[in-house]
Amino acid sequence: MPHIHTEANQHDLTVTAYIIRTDTTEPQALIHMHKKLGRLLPVGGHVELHETPWQSIAHEAEEEAGYTLNQLHILQPKSRIKSMSKAAQHPTPLSMNTHAIPGDHFHTDIQYAFVTTSDPTLGLSEDESADIRWVTQLELNALESKVVFANTKEIYNFIFDEALPTWDVIQTSEFILDFPEEYK
Repeated sequence: MPHIHTEANQHDLTVTAYIIRTDTTEPQALIHMHKKLGRLLPVGGHVELHETPWQSIAHEAEEEAGYTLNQLHILQPKSRIKSMSKAAQHPTPLSMNTHAIPGDHFHTDIQYAFVTTSDPTLGLSEDESADIRWVTQLELNALESKVVFANTKEIYNFIFDEALPTWDVIQTSEFILDFPEEYK
């Protein structure tokens, strides 16, 4: 989806899926070569006007990595709000930040941490990067800054070092994708 806000200093809402494969000798992070930026990034994209961030992360994981949500588990802090009256409770994000995009524009990004033990079941969308890589923490940290952003390394390192060993691993099906009619 293109940027919704195109004027200087405006913000688009985006989501990012940091996916860790845990059925390998050592955990591996999923990164892909972003076609426009020419850098390795986790999968993600813009939240479309008709979507919640949780719906957006579902479609971005499918389009850019070939994963359906039911193939992924989400990492969640042990202390979190687990339900709310008359509200579709979404997972607690790993992080949320705002960063500059070339052209005097910003993305406010909601980031989620996932784990998987399987290959993706779907093919990648035609217009998505086919350069998908699984890298260990050591391999990720060895990548040069011209290939991967420092904050991508920082976030994946937090997942490897803190979230993966201590956070709860939750089935993604515990979170509602569509807003229930009875909540209106």
